[in-house]
Amino acid sequence: MTQAPADAEARRAVAPVICYPNETLPVPDMALYTQALEGAEVIETVLAAPREACSFRVCTGQFFRITSVEGPQVGDLNLWNADDLSERFYSGKTRALHGTHLTTGERMWSAFPHLRPMATIVEDTLGWYGIDPYGGSVHDVIGTRCDPYTGNLLSGSQYHHCCHSNLIRALADATGMSLAEAEPHVHDVLNVFMCTGFTRDTGQYFMKASPVRPGDHLTFFAEIDLLGALSACPGGDCSSEHSSDSAACHPLQVEILAPREGALEGWQAPARNGYDRSHGR
Repeated sequence: MTQAPADAEARRAVAPVICYPNETLPVPDMALYTQALEGAEVIETVLAAPREACSFRVCTGQFFRITSVEGPQVGDLNLWNADDLSERFYSGKTRALHGTHLTTGERMWSAFPHLRPMATIVEDTLGWYGIDPYGGSVHDVIGTRCDPYTGNLLSGSQYHHCCHSNLIRALADATGMSLAEAEPHVHDVLNVFMCTGFTRDTGQYFMKASPVRPGDHLTFFAEIDLLGALSACPGGDCSSEHSSDSAACHPLQVEILAPREGALEGWQAPARNGYDRSHGR
């Protein structure tokens, strides 16, 4: 049963079909967002310390910017609707709609039954990187987040500064929940600045040294009121390992920017998905 059939090469040669053609996706008004950002002022700055996470809140129509401030560092980003934690970032559907890695003009979409834009990328200083000869690119939605469960499974470790645990602590602190209450809300991330891909021979998820430099940043427009949490990954630039205290790590900065009054004239926040939720009954 494992032998290739006579027409194996013909079967391999079948052309692929894009699962979710995105030509009909709602298009963000990038000109409006860019103009609003030009006059925006920083109203708050928070720092995710190395191997730790921070939380932040962004109002609808504001911006938030994640910056590498001292050295090469990747971050794991979670987003929630600030008023309803059940509406959270959906990495799998974002990947299906946009691709394995995100850049300017692409969006972070929320989970079912909401499925609407949460944030739109308006600046990406690593947009020049593209896809390298290994198939790697930056800002991925294919990985999950380093976590203590996988570490324990593979090596028997009890490591608490992985991104999963960092995000749990940040969410608990931001909401007053216990760690046990917060953990189910932590979800798959946007791996900010991380350079990743899949090997062609084995299909394994790989990471390599991030090209991020001090000053590089990723700026988002908040489509709805957001609660965010950002972990400065214990892998540093993820050039060799993660979930350890041996990698060189640096902080990540989050700035909240408010546009001038009237800068978003005529803009409206996206409504929740219009499906009637009857599910055939």
